[in-house]
Parts: sequence; structure tokens; C-alpha cells
Amino acid sequence: MIKLCVLGTGGMANAHANEFKKIKDVKIVGCCDIRKEAAAKFAETHGVPAAYTDLKEMLDKEKPDAVTNVTIDAAHCPTSLEIIKRKIHVLCEKPLATNAGDAWKMVEAAKKARVINMVNFSYRGSCALQKVSEIVRNGTIGELRHVEASYLQSWLISAGWGDWRKSPGLLWRLCTKAGSKGDLGDIGVHIFDFMTFICGDIKKIDCKLKTFDKGLGTDTVNGMRLDANDSFCALVEFKNGALGNIHSSRWATGHANSLRLRVFGTKGGICLDLDKSWNEFEICVGQKNINGFKWKTVKAPKTPNIYNRFIKSIRTGKNDQPDFATAAKVQEYLDGCFKSDETGKTVKI
Repeated sequence: MIKLCVLGTGGMANAHANEFKKIKDVKIVGCCDIRKEAAAKFAETHGVPAAYTDLKEMLDKEKPDAVTNVTIDAAHCPTSLEIIKRKIHVLCEKPLATNAGDAWKMVEAAKKARVINMVNFSYRGSCALQKVSEIVRNGTIGELRHVEASYLQSWLISAGWGDWRKSPGLLWRLCTKAGSKGDLGDIGVHIFDFMTFICGDIKKIDCKLKTFDKGLGTDTVNGMRLDANDSFCALVEFKNGALGNIHSSRWATGHANSLRLRVFGTKGGICLDLDKSWNEFEICVGQKNINGFKWKTVKAPKTPNIYNRFIKSIRTGKNDQPDFATAAKVQEYLDGCFKSDETGKTVKI
């Protein structure tokens, strides 16, 4: 039996709990949140026997084998280090930290403690994404030349996700003092992960961030200054020589949660649109198809999700991906974007 604790009991924690409860011989023995009422409600909802407001107390009393860390971005580093110090395995929400320096500290701590460490880049759970990575890396579409990636949301202009002015879960994402890194840190992190998982590491970044006026006549709502970036565009060069265009926004009318990647090489192209399908992608290979501009839709075989792979890693002692080191690289890309925007120059990674 693997004893698991849940740290942070916000919206995403419910998804973690629901998935872990499906896995045989995994028991959630405790949950923790600085908000007493939130922890108590979460415990009642998921049948968790103990709720805490102090992480150290939970770890000392429950002595879990693993913790899933679903705290806010700014808390990932200090709380994960506390968990790792006790040689407890940890699955952390993305981004791993708020800067690359802290992320690499977490990598070294996990390595020294020899604990399983993984990061919930949730789109890695797409079987289509896993298959596309395999196809690109085995050379089916040849040497990479051009990559296009986007992640579009519209909750700043649409009430489909609720009114961001009244929703704490959305509002904090617009405020840097609340720990937000804006659109770049929130969903751009996903773009950089799934893009590099398929196309390889990045060596140069040129990025522009933008925070738009919200039309309220003020830049502060409920004490939170609306200063985090809403949109970004970046031009990247991969280590393999390919160029990439990346863009993301919270102002993309008509898009709830649209994530797309298109990769073009010397032998073909491949397109992944997770807004349309989690398990299908399109590919254009073979001279006949290339000459005729014909794309084939392919259904990928099912793959285990991050929660199953985390538990399997604990049981086998073999750390699956994405691990902390992978996430630290992504954090370097995010830091590079902020530096490029600040200096107006291309940044080498």
C-alpha cells in the first residue's frame, strides 16, 4: 500500500485525488491547506481521514510514501524541498518553481535524496502527444525546419470559465504579487514542455510579453494589481537548427483551451490539435501525399497518465518523465522569455 498525501486543496487537487483513488493499493491518508475550511471540505469530499493546515505536522503524523503538491506556483519550491528533505517521493504541479535557480535546487535536492520526482505537465497524458514525439524523434518527417505552437484561451473576454473579477482562482493569475507569472507562466509553460518534448531543446529565444488594459478604469481588483502578462509571442531557435513561432493569449475569442502544435521537416509534416482530439493527430508523409497536400488522421494507442506513471515509478524505483530536471529546463526557457522582453534582445539558453 502506498500512502499518499495531498498538499493544496484547490480546484486542481480534486483532479489529482480522483485519479489517485482509481489506482489499486494507493490510499490518500491526509490533505493540507493553509485554509482550514478548504482542507476540511476536501477531506469530506474525497473521504480523506485527516485534514491539516501545517505541512510539517501532516508529514510527521502521516509519514506518507508520497505527496502530490498542488499548491500555488510560488509555494512549489519551499514545500517540495520540505517534502524531499524527509525522503518522500513528490509529484509537483507545474511550473516547478518561479525561476530556474530554485528549480535546479529542487533537482539537486531530489537527486541527493534519491526520491522519485515528477511534474504534472498534464498534456503529456495525451496519447497523441506521446506518439507524435516518437514519430518526430525517429526521423519519420526528416530533419526539422519549422515549428508552430499556440495555446489560446479567452477567459478575459468570455464568461465561459466564470467572471474572472469575482473568481479567486482566476483573479490571482493576473497579479504578480499573488505569485503569478502571467499567461507565460500559467499556460506558456505547457507550450514549452510539449514543444521541446517533441522537437528537442531550445538554444535561443526572442520574446515579447504584453499586459493589456482590462477596461475597468482601474488596474486593481480586490486588492490585486492586474500586472501579470496576458499574451506573449516568441521566436525560438532549436539546437537542431529549426525555427519556431510560439504564441499564447487569454484574449483569444472563441477558444476555451486550445493547444496546437505543427511541425514541418524535410520528409513531411505533422499536426497535433488537442482542442479537437486527445488521441488523434494528422500527418503528411510520402511524396504522393506531399505533392497532393494530403493529410492522414491517425489514432494513437492509449498511454498511462501521469498519476499512474508516478505510482509505477515509486514501485519500480525507475523515475519516469517528466522529472524535475525536465521542468527546470522549461523554467530556463520561461526565464529567457522574461529576460528577452525586458532587454529587447535575443537570449541564449
